[in-house]
Amino acid sequence: MIQIGKTYTLDVVKQVNFGFYLNAHELGQVLLPNKLAPKECQVGDQVEVFLYLDSEDMVIATTQKPKAQVGQFALLKAVAIGRFGAFLDWGLDKDLLLPFAEQSRQAEEGRSYLVYVHTNRADDRIVASAKIDKFLDKTPARYKVGQQVNIIIAGTTDLGYKAIVEHKHTGVIYQNEVFKKLRFGQSLKAYIKQVRSDGKIDLQLQRGSKAELDQFSSQILTKLRQAGGFLPLTDKTDADVIYAELGMSKKAFKKSIGGLYKQGQLTIEDNGLRLVE
Repeated sequence: MIQIGKTYTLDVVKQVNFGFYLNAHELGQVLLPNKLAPKECQVGDQVEVFLYLDSEDMVIATTQKPKAQVGQFALLKAVAIGRFGAFLDWGLDKDLLLPFAEQSRQAEEGRSYLVYVHTNRADDRIVASAKIDKFLDKTPARYKVGQQVNIIIAGTTDLGYKAIVEHKHTGVIYQNEVFKKLRFGQSLKAYIKQVRSDGKIDLQLQRGSKAELDQFSSQILTKLRQAGGFLPLTDKTDADVIYAELGMSKKAFKKSIGGLYKQGQLTIEDNGLRLVE
């Protein structure tokens, strides 16, 4: 079913002076204006477009890429404040409305807000809401341990970082397992560490698989060669220093150097690692 606020690949069925009409099935024929159409577009082509309502509430197509679609969360910047709320830059010519009633605190021009993009039931207009908790899925999550997921950093807790998982659920990345700076609203990949019996999700930023450890081992050897065969890093080195130097957690570092030591590729000295040629 074709829905407003989503991206689809549609057939070009008619050309007129001001653009092209696309077959949007249930929504009928939708206009793609000339200025937004691909070069040399013609009837019979297929075009990937995003569907939304224009200023006259008519369904229109665009090849511009929105920063979020209906059903997704995103960190968006307020570019203006109007009579009905704040207007957010979401990547399209027409800004996205964040109504006053959907603001968790009064929005200010120039600041960014984590919002959920949805359609207003009253008039089908696409709007944003900063009251994100009411849009999160409260049903039990069915992720597998080790599964890669897309997350958005949604805040901090006493335990670490709160994250939105796959635009649906909430999870936690524990502070002692974070080895790089995370920003509010940042989108990145993570892995399911476990889904607890109460439905809460624990996340980790590194999988710790054999392939990943092999990659880390290769990185360490490369760094050693670049440094002339010696690195002043040991299992007692601060985790932040290890991440800054090698881009890996201290746990991954210790596993990797242990494996390289057993293979006879390096020696572990009191003040660092030495490459064995």
